[in-house]
Amino acid sequence: MGLMRKEVFVCFDCETTGLDPQKDLIIEIAICKFTFEAIFESCEDLVNPGIAIPPQTTEIHHITDEMVAGKPKIDAVLPRYLDIIGDNILVGHAIPFDIALLKNAANRCAMKTVLPSLKYLDTLRLARLYGESPSNSLETLRKHFNIETCEAHRAMNDVIVTIKVFKHLIRKFKTTEEALERLKQPIQMRLMPLGKYKGRSFSDIPLEYLRWAVHQNFDRDLLFSLRQELRRRRSGNLFSQASNPFSRL
Repeated sequence: MGLMRKEVFVCFDCETTGLDPQKDLIIEIAICKFTFEAIFESCEDLVNPGIAIPPQTTEIHHITDEMVAGKPKIDAVLPRYLDIIGDNILVGHAIPFDIALLKNAANRCAMKTVLPSLKYLDTLRLARLYGESPSNSLETLRKHFNIETCEAHRAMNDVIVTIKVFKHLIRKFKTTEEALERLKQPIQMRLMPLGKYKGRSFSDIPLEYLRWAVHQNFDRDLLFSLRQELRRRRSGNLFSQASNPFSRL
């Protein structure tokens, strides 16, 4: 690894039958191999999952059963994607989800893959580190950086947008090693990203909710941010008690 601008990256995105990478199936996949200067290899495919696409997911990506009828199954297209990925550094928005999808697809097809061992840069976490976008969704980041789009929630469009967002977010790092090393550490988030307090500052969230949320199966950045807020309030309470001689009366 070396200077960021000399590095070769691979960005890929999957549209699926649902949000469970263990059970749900790929219905569209797109990939680009790129450097900071150019995209030099790309492909995309609609994939027949062999099952009906749930209406609620079609509402998101607009891919229908009719569109995938007659398209190849995943075992026919997957080898090409794994070949393009090779041993390159992966880039994607919430990329662990897509890595898990591809890994599980490969397992079902009895194909060997090095996916779990590859290094990756997650633009969702880079956006949290950047901290200046109103939210960290790909669509909000696209608007924040004034990036043009073709068709939202389709795989190749999301890949192209992610690459452009990535180039903005990674600017503070000179080398890939530097970025990868920083992302080993948890990131303090500015706003609650989900639930009934979505979009609120952690300092505005009631204590009872924080105590409940910190025991949920959230990602490590969110759990870190929740714990930091609880720690801040505990130290604040201790300080107010120490400075108030009547607090124990």
